[in-house]
Amino acid sequence: MRINRKIPFTIAASALALSTACGGGSTSTTGVTSLSQTTSSATATSGQPSPAFNDADVTFTQMMILHHQEAIEMAKLAATRASDSEIKTLASKIEEEQKEEIQTMKGWLSDWGKPEPAPGMGHDMPGGMSEEDMRKLEAVKGKEFDKLFAEQMITHHKGAIEMARTEEVDGADPRAKELSKTIIATQQEEVKQLEQILKRL
Repeated sequence: MRINRKIPFTIAASALALSTACGGGSTSTTGVTSLSQTTSSATATSGQPSPAFNDADVTFTQMMILHHQEAIEMAKLAATRASDSEIKTLASKIEEEQKEEIQTMKGWLSDWGKPEPAPGMGHDMPGGMSEEDMRKLEAVKGKEFDKLFAEQMITHHKGAIEMARTEEVDGADPRAKELSKTIIATQQEEVKQLEQILKRL
């Protein structure tokens, strides 16, 4: 899936908040937790409407779905282009984890009566991949791919962490705030791993 990235993230987030307003809220984030515990707990409660959610929760969820879809698009390339076994393993892990989180977040939007983000929605999310970035990644293989993938995924993860910290500060839904903690903890560890991979490549 390819996403049009032309409207600044802050503008897109504000537009989403206005169009999906339910109780007021802004945007901001922070976190730390075990992925397995948080994901299973969030999934288990995804069918139960939250007693309280706000605009920040809706914006975070919609934008993080798009952000995760980008990461999955990047990770899928590793199967046929990466030469480093650790890159391939990590890319597969990222793809599986983020697919699960997308399904959980889609469940929340359904609970809240809010729409899923449109595939063609314009935005420039923190750490988001531009069309040019993706073309560069698609054009390389082997060690060149491994290095570029690691560099781009580090930037992408740092953007997700920034978005998650905004949610932890400004969100109201306990499930969304808990997922933000998981995203921060998990992706910080993956950034460290990618940085170590870059050092040895």
